[in-house]
Amino acid sequence: MAKPIHRVAARVLPVAPDGTVLLLQGQDPAHPGDLHWVSIGGAVDPGETLEQAAVREMLEETGIVVETGELIGPIAEGVHPFSWDGVDYVSESTFFALALDRSVEVTFDGLEAGEVGNVLGADWWTPEALRADGTAASDDMPDVLAVAIKAVLEGER
Repeated sequence: MAKPIHRVAARVLPVAPDGTVLLLQGQDPAHPGDLHWVSIGGAVDPGETLEQAAVREMLEETGIVVETGELIGPIAEGVHPFSWDGVDYVSESTFFALALDRSVEVTFDGLEAGEVGNVLGADWWTPEALRADGTAASDDMPDVLAVAIKAVLEGER
């Protein structure tokens, strides 16, 4: 068995004034129909800071333009093993929160080729609803959502 590929990632948790967080619904192309909810974000490109990667990923995955100065955090870090298209990875993720109104329009026009058809939707979640739904990409995601909500709505990190 091949050793998992290590990946440094920047992730964004946009928080609306009502305390919900924007997540993306996706599937691993190797397992179509196995749907899960993930945070916005991805691998940091060479020469990028975590903040620059977070802003770029926000634009690519949602069509929403934000500036690095709007990011709050980092608010959390995590190590998450995952598989994508038959390849195993270990993602070292840094999470940022972001204040964002629910009225924003999410588009998937900037998705990378491998994401097209595998990023299927976007929706706003509370940590409680995500935990009850059971389709979070990682077990700790509802807890990270709660930290992001607190950082944005109460100014705490």
